[in-house]
Amino acid sequence: MITDPIADFLTRVRNAAKAGHKVVEIPASKLKIEMTKILVDQGYALSYKVAEDGPQGTIKIALKYDALTKQPAFRGLHRVSKPGLRQYTNVETMPRVKNGLGVAIVSTSKGVMTDKQARANNVGGEVLCYVY
Repeated sequence: MITDPIADFLTRVRNAAKAGHKVVEIPASKLKIEMTKILVDQGYALSYKVAEDGPQGTIKIALKYDALTKQPAFRGLHRVSKPGLRQYTNVETMPRVKNGLGVAIVSTSKGVMTDKQARANNVGGEVLCYVY
């Protein structure tokens, strides 16, 4: 049993990127699928596919690497809000990751979105992770 599925998601992606894997498989959930969509939209992953095998299903994420250096497209994936200490923010105190070069994934009342989208929609919420 996994106590923190979001941390498990980020750790699997981080470990697969460090090992140089092209694809990583992760147990699916609605929140993980939304986070994966953001990773693809922001250019940190190439594509994803949801396979409905079994009761839960899996997400297959094609990781993106730099053509010359073979480094992953992201430098860091950090969990912010943990089960023991939730981190909430409003629009005024919304974090800027690496002075706007990174992305904070925020779970709001209007769905999971980036920090920039949350500012545009004027909503706050739980800061799930930082990607840069």
